[in-house]
Amino acid sequence: MPFDRYSTPVRTETELTLAIVQVGKLAEKVGFKNGAKSMIMTAASELGRNILKYAGSGNIHVAPLVKDHKKGIELIAMDHGPGIENVDLAMQDAFSSGGTLGLGLPGVKRMMDEFTLDTTPKRGTTVTIRKWV
Repeated sequence: MPFDRYSTPVRTETELTLAIVQVGKLAEKVGFKNGAKSMIMTAASELGRNILKYAGSGNIHVAPLVKDHKKGIELIAMDHGPGIENVDLAMQDAFSSGGTLGLGLPGVKRMMDEFTLDTTPKRGTTVTIRKWV
């Protein structure tokens, strides 16, 4: 695909905002309409806020996808923070280890077509999500 790939460090709210804008621009170029584009940007926001809240810093990578004549977008949010101690618990609605509503990761999973979470306590977390047009 002729579209750019983006990689943005996430250390501040300003950098997170830049990453979300880049995700939205790429989603639009790939062909997502406003509703799906908004979901993808919301997922990027949730994952980025988790990076800031729990790890302090990390990166968001976003790239276009083509598979079997379908177009899509892939977003990878990664950090080297404390990791997630109990993934099953973290993926339950209303669970929060940080005093929030606990809708972030389960909500992101529901909004996307593909969701993979890889975490190691004390080493970090990588969440990979994909959405197809």
